[in-house]
Amino acid sequence: MDILLFGPPGAGKGTQAKLLTEELRAPQIATGDMMRAERQSGSELGKKFDEYMSAGKLVPDDLVIELIRKRLSQDDAKGGAIFDGFPRTVPQAEALDALLASMGRQIDRVIALDVPLSAIVERVVGRRVCLDCGQTYHVSYNPPPSDGVCVSCKGKNIVQRKDDTEEVVSTRFEQYEAMTQPVLAHYQARGIVKVIDGVGELEAVTARLREALGR
Repeated sequence: MDILLFGPPGAGKGTQAKLLTEELRAPQIATGDMMRAERQSGSELGKKFDEYMSAGKLVPDDLVIELIRKRLSQDDAKGGAIFDGFPRTVPQAEALDALLASMGRQIDRVIALDVPLSAIVERVVGRRVCLDCGQTYHVSYNPPPSDGVCVSCKGKNIVQRKDDTEEVVSTRFEQYEAMTQPVLAHYQARGIVKVIDGVGELEAVTARLREALGR
């Protein structure tokens, strides 16, 4: 089963994608992480990524699709995959459709997490992160220790990230909305898009997602 998972930054999409990979035993396709790993590998494809990314340029779609083709050809992805935030444009969606068709596959379901901007601002602006180990906290429902010592690594580098501000969150939300709507429309024509409420406890959102997948 090949699934696309969409959601605005801060909606918890990455967390849900990881839970899905465990349940469906299908890998998570997060192109940003994959491109960074490919660069570090020193492969020919990775060198091409490096040329563009080092210059601050967007990587051409054909190179991203080649990376996805390479990943989908691996044994653990032959039965399906969870695409996390890709495709981002209609041309990318069309290229992905063509790639999957060449492999005898297609996108089976598109899930969009619906989370209002106000909820995302509350989540993100209140977030605190330990720079030493990555442990996350939230000032309202999982506050960091009053002494500033991380419960996971005992470090004292718990901070609010520079981009965890209302202004940045609002800008990213607007960009996501503008970018994603045409892609969703592309798939809605096939009747495979499900929009689910992404607000609430993790378990509740996961239950809605499972229901949307018919599980």
